[in-house]
Amino acid sequence: MSIPVIQAQAIQFTVYGLPVPQGSKKVIRGNVVEMADARLRSWRQDIAVASREAMEGASPYIEPVDVRLMFWLPRPQAHFGTGRNAEKLKPSAPIAPSVHPDLDKLVRAVLDALTGIVFRDDKQVVSLTASKLYAQDSFHPGMMGSVMELAPA
Repeated sequence: MSIPVIQAQAIQFTVYGLPVPQGSKKVIRGNVVEMADARLRSWRQDIAVASREAMEGASPYIEPVDVRLMFWLPRPQAHFGTGRNAEKLKPSAPIAPSVHPDLDKLVRAVLDALTGIVFRDDKQVVSLTASKLYAQDSFHPGMMGSVMELAPA
């Protein structure tokens, strides 16, 4: 038997810039240390600002949430031709980035940035859809996210 669920509230936000993954955690001399890119703090702050604006002053969600994230990464110059073909993708260019940064580390950075702003704790995330694509045409490097609070009917 399934429990009927309705969407109580939803927000959407976009952040432009190079997505930064959250580093791994390591234990050094008994202390847990997060190994992170120097740009992580700024990236998470940009996400926090965009999501806070999307919340429009509302309190963090208290019910379970559905999170959807899409990351756009810059396409390497090596994927393009040279000379008069400099604007054309090579036939061998991959459709999506199956390279660094890892999708799960990109997601972790976003969820940590949203904690306390959009939801109280990332343990409330009961559904997660995430993808990474190459930026092209009207899409610049960055990310788009949506969070829906789920409430019983």
